[in-house]
Amino acid sequence: MSGRSKAVSDPAAKKLSITRVLNAPREVVWQAWASPEHIGLWWGPDGFTTTIQKMDFREGGEWIFIMHGPDGTDYHNRIEFSRIVQPRLITYTHFVIPLFFVEVRFNKHGEKTRLEMVMKYESQEQYEDAVDRIGIIPGLEQTIGRLADYVQEMANN
Repeated sequence: MSGRSKAVSDPAAKKLSITRVLNAPREVVWQAWASPEHIGLWWGPDGFTTTIQKMDFREGGEWIFIMHGPDGTDYHNRIEFSRIVQPRLITYTHFVIPLFFVEVRFNKHGEKTRLEMVMKYESQEQYEDAVDRIGIIPGLEQTIGRLADYVQEMANN
């Protein structure tokens, strides 16, 4: 489970999930996820950069950001946090098409962190669009890979 991330697709349930053991304590992983100073430095697939326009990290708070693709395309995103249980759980809804709900769990794994992320899409059509057109599976794997590298560097400093 450590090493590379592998997303698991469940088309019948309209969901994707990914689990990875990160080489950093849970508090470090939480900080990388919950802080606009950190999340913008690792969020997105390989080659992407992220501009945080607003991040109100609290239940009911909004996170508005733009992911800049390597080809120059901008992807506008709006998320609303629905549940935050520090340092164990974040749930949120992504309100830009494709619409989906996310649950992220941060579990202690010795001195490391076992991250579990599940994305559930609003409709079968949006799920299929994300998988087939957007390429969400490799994008998700790359994003969690970037997180793994980032938190390992944080933990070593």
